[in-house]
Amino acid sequence: MSGESDKTEKMTAALRKAGIRVTRQRIALLGVLADADDHPDAVELHARARAVEPSVSLATVYRTLSVLQEQGVVHRHAFEGGGARFETTHEDHHDHILDVDTGEVIEFQSDIIERVQDEIARELGYEVVHHRLELYCRKKR
Repeated sequence: MSGESDKTEKMTAALRKAGIRVTRQRIALLGVLADADDHPDAVELHARARAVEPSVSLATVYRTLSVLQEQGVVHRHAFEGGGARFETTHEDHHDHILDVDTGEVIEFQSDIIERVQDEIARELGYEVVHHRLELYCRKKR
């Protein structure tokens, strides 16, 4: 099974668990969400889903995203300087760089950063249960 269909099945199961009907409009949305390799906002997801299924409403997009977020299969990011953006949950933890000039979001993973965060928490008598790191960057010229 492909990664996209795994994601779609996971999101479909989450909707059913929440008692939400899986309509053709939602199937279109789940497909574009599973296929997204960027971090689109709800309006962009709506446009992409409408290209697949013209009857998808923006209200359906917002409601579906809310349920998927509650079910833990979609992350909502509120990056500084913009509206909420969404991505499906990943197996592996990652952080984000936001290009302040283009708005592009780049995912990265750093064992060094993870170790330093754990070390700082431990020195202060804590253990990390969750964290989010966002770097706001500009390409060097």
